[in-house]
Amino acid sequence: MTFAEPVLVIAFNRPDHLSVLMDRLREVQPTQLFIAVDGPRPHKGGELERVQACRDLATTVDWSCDVQTNFQNANLGCGLGVSTAISWFFDNVDRGVILEDDIIPDPSFFPYCEELLERYENDERVFAISGCNFVPAEHQRHPELPYRFSQVPHIWGWATWRRSWAKHRLDIVGWREVLPVKTLWSRVGHSIPSTVYWTSTFELLARKEVDTWDGQLVLAAMAEDAWTATSNVNLIENIGFNEQATHTTVDRQELQPVESIRLPMAEVPVEHDSRADAWTRHHHFQATWRGMLDQADRYRKQRRRRAS
Repeated sequence: MTFAEPVLVIAFNRPDHLSVLMDRLREVQPTQLFIAVDGPRPHKGGELERVQACRDLATTVDWSCDVQTNFQNANLGCGLGVSTAISWFFDNVDRGVILEDDIIPDPSFFPYCEELLERYENDERVFAISGCNFVPAEHQRHPELPYRFSQVPHIWGWATWRRSWAKHRLDIVGWREVLPVKTLWSRVGHSIPSTVYWTSTFELLARKEVDTWDGQLVLAAMAEDAWTATSNVNLIENIGFNEQATHTTVDRQELQPVESIRLPMAEVPVEHDSRADAWTRHHHFQATWRGMLDQADRYRKQRRRRAS
């Protein structure tokens, strides 16, 4: 088995996780592999050694493969580090698969991405492809289909094109100019809690109070009114839930069980599955009235920690 689409692996300081992912890639044998590793933080004891162990894993590719690496000397952090890696990837390729080091895909994830990257390459309505599924079948509009179209690009195992990544901006100061609140209201199904959730999320990112990059990707997709092809079965496992993680410190057991997807896939109408997205907003993003209060409480605690 070989895989012809380019694959980007993004790593930092978790060689144990990266080793598991490299073993899965060894099964699939991509012919183009890009490996980006962020630099160590000087005040973190032992991190230089863990980062170096991740770099060393790039030399363990033992199949026929064009391997390119991008190793940062200084630590760029979650937002700049990941976005820099993806920009480097798309400086070199037109389309491809993107995996962070703690995402372990089912082998069928790769041909799934390959098929849809080809199918929708020139369809501007389609922003990205995701193998990550939170939504139970009974809450999907058409669970008998292999995939659906979602408003939000989930990035635990995803693929996209250079044309979509070109819309991403890490700095989203002035985000309301590209996504006015009236338009946001429409994008999130005319839901007040969801409008508040995404407004507050984009504001925190614009103020640089949260160091990440994926919320900015959601903004880009919403501004374009473009959708993400999302598998109706879950194709990935996230092994990164622990205290070392930047954001995913607690596993809320949200992912559906990992399954293989049936290939080849019938073509699905490019129509938004608003039912599945409503479930995602309520259960995954917790964009509810109670969730609004919990989000405000988390924000106050974060501000107090930063002030102390």
